[in-house]
Amino acid sequence: MIKDLDFSVVIPAKNEVTSLPGVLETIRQIHPEAEIIVVDDGSTDGTGEMVQSLSSIVVHHRTSRGNGAAIKSGLKAASRPFVVCMDADGQHDPKDIRTLLEELEQGADLAVGARSRSGQANIWRYIANSIYNGLATWVTGHTVKDLTSGFRAMRRSVILDFVDLLPNGFSYPTTSTIAFFRGGYGVSFTPIDVSRRTGSSHIKLFKDGARFLLIIFRIASLYSPLKVFFPISITFLLGGVGYYLFTYLSSGVFTNFGALLVSTSVLVFLIGLVAEQITTLLYVTLSRKMHDND
Repeated sequence: MIKDLDFSVVIPAKNEVTSLPGVLETIRQIHPEAEIIVVDDGSTDGTGEMVQSLSSIVVHHRTSRGNGAAIKSGLKAASRPFVVCMDADGQHDPKDIRTLLEELEQGADLAVGARSRSGQANIWRYIANSIYNGLATWVTGHTVKDLTSGFRAMRRSVILDFVDLLPNGFSYPTTSTIAFFRGGYGVSFTPIDVSRRTGSSHIKLFKDGARFLLIIFRIASLYSPLKVFFPISITFLLGGVGYYLFTYLSSGVFTNFGALLVSTSVLVFLIGLVAEQITTLLYVTLSRKMHDND
């Protein structure tokens, strides 16, 4: 059984002076011996000073670097073999920490708190997250129930090997989830209840939504490049062959544009094939590194 002394709780915080004290108090009541690390990401409302007075371990960012950067700082500061990451805005119930840890006890390397429809901020966020989950399921070949949930528990030794892949923005959950899948680790999704956050969200639907989509395709290229390049290659090939047939049947000639489409399809496929080999070598290197550390 994972005890309080076995895990750290990492909480990224930016201007959460209202909600954070209650979160910290509840965690201490339930897990009095857990290591709690709050990363003050350039707050301007006194969050850092308030946390310091509550005797938590505090990592200060003089300027805001982003949610992912705060998580990376917290992971590096943690000293225990298991790490729980959660938000500072009061959405996540500290009682669910035990639920996530039980998944790790049963063999998972990453346990993600999966939100229900009622746990989404609004209908647009729910639709966007459903699209992300569907794309991630296609890319990984595994059912992804909540790609963007920030409430998760993981083995610190594993996530540290992927820490350099994590972006500095809000998409660290996306990257870390897919990295665990690609590395062949066990990922579980556990239903959790989510409360309405205190204060306003730092995530902008359209601005950050576009970034999430770009990151998913970037991670898709990192996870399984041929799943991205092969459909594009087939599209060019079908377009080239179709245009060839159209011009031949209508004018009795083959055009250079048709040849260009076909040759482009071959080039795209070869680029995807090379990218697939590079990705495989990357994860083989990571696997050897982790094996040597063991």
